[in-house]
Amino acid sequence: MKCVHTIRFITRVERLACIALLLAGPLLFTGCALGPKYQPRAVLAPPAYKETGNWKTAQPNDQNLGGNWWEIFQDLQLNALEEQIDVSNQNLKVAVAQYQESRAALRYVRADYYPTVSTSPSATRERYSNNRPPQSSNFDGLTFNDFALPVNFSYQANIWGRVSRNVEAHREQAQATAADLAVINLSMHSALAIDYFAARTLDAEEKLLHDTVAQYEQALQLNEDRYQGGLASEVEVEQARTILETTRAQLVDVGVARAQYEHAVAVLVGKTPADFTLPPLPLTAPPPAIPVGIPSELLERRPDIAAAERRVASANAEVGLARTAYYPLVNIVGGGGFESGSITTLLQGPSAMWSVGASLVQPLFDGGRRRALNDEAKAAYGSEVASYRETVLTGFQQVEDNLAALRILEKETGVQTAAVQAAQRSLDLSNTRYDGGVTSYLEVITAQNAALTDEVTAVNILGRRMASSVLLIEAMGGGWDRRSLPDRPECCGKLAMGDD
Repeated sequence: MKCVHTIRFITRVERLACIALLLAGPLLFTGCALGPKYQPRAVLAPPAYKETGNWKTAQPNDQNLGGNWWEIFQDLQLNALEEQIDVSNQNLKVAVAQYQESRAALRYVRADYYPTVSTSPSATRERYSNNRPPQSSNFDGLTFNDFALPVNFSYQANIWGRVSRNVEAHREQAQATAADLAVINLSMHSALAIDYFAARTLDAEEKLLHDTVAQYEQALQLNEDRYQGGLASEVEVEQARTILETTRAQLVDVGVARAQYEHAVAVLVGKTPADFTLPPLPLTAPPPAIPVGIPSELLERRPDIAAAERRVASANAEVGLARTAYYPLVNIVGGGGFESGSITTLLQGPSAMWSVGASLVQPLFDGGRRRALNDEAKAAYGSEVASYRETVLTGFQQVEDNLAALRILEKETGVQTAAVQAAQRSLDLSNTRYDGGVTSYLEVITAQNAALTDEVTAVNILGRRMASSVLLIEAMGGGWDRRSLPDRPECCGKLAMGDD
């Protein structure tokens, strides 16, 4: 019979639990969410970029940069280094950890959709005093056992969208953090490419200076021979020696900057400078044609714009959450379990206990706290909207800046090439005039300085073109797409850094 009573009691408890869940269900999933419905902020994009002008359009098969955008430069050494970023770069690992942190915070607040169920079993043995007032109590001197197995239930109803708005805000913050991760990923890959091409530019300059030093050594030897033969003065010998040593000093100085860029690349790929060497490879080829697209695509292709827009959405949800403070807070609580003086009868029907109830909390006066909370949320929303618009404008500026840089630098390359050719012809003529005894060696030195300066400038222009190409790719998002953001970061957190 005891078993029958126990079964009947458990059935009754289960029925009460089902009723409670049925009552809580509509509150759990269909609470009336307060606050404005989010609408993405409209940003007017120009129909075309101002600086495209005579821009060389990429071939149709190159219109999509793809995730591995650096492969457009067709540099195997660069490709091998870029592949190490995702594995070993520490800044990227920090961003990944921050994204995981935001996902965990989202899962934490999302747990408010569900009730909290807890238990606190206890077993005590207690004796009452014989002299405990009031006197002659039936419990005086009584010693007894108390075994309890309670189960407690509590739930904050999602009325007014108090829970759903909080979850919405955290979900959009997690998406913004995912976009931040893409920003860091793009930035690290871009920084590596810029440092790499800077090192290669210095390799080209070093080669140029090394070849020039060899020529100046021959010129010094020639002047010394002429001096020994009485055909030149000691002044001309020292002039030749001066320009030689000056150029040697320039060659040594290039090594300082080259070493620093090599160290920077080492850190980006997660290695100590002592364990990394970047083999010399002089830069010679011009940058490839970069697919630009149309300005409206920039809103979907830049992760920093996506991050800013997601923070606007999160701030909008925070406005709704702040409004719920004006409405009552509804809590549903319940409990049940068993309590007995004997462990053998603990789980029997007569040992059962239960309770169920609800409470409502409505602030009547708070000194303007709720109004201040709402004003704060609205101001934060306005700040995020302005930040989003500024991010969009900055994005357009960066694209235009680097389009202009590439266009103008390409034109400057043609002018500088003509200057190099003219300087070389001038040097050849000066050497001929000097050999014929028509002029002094000072004219040769002047022509040598002009020729070397023009050649170094040409090398540096090429390096600037490569850097501007990388910056243009970065400004356009590096092949990233907004569709890479996870719709539900709390359960589906795998990210694509760029299009496949």
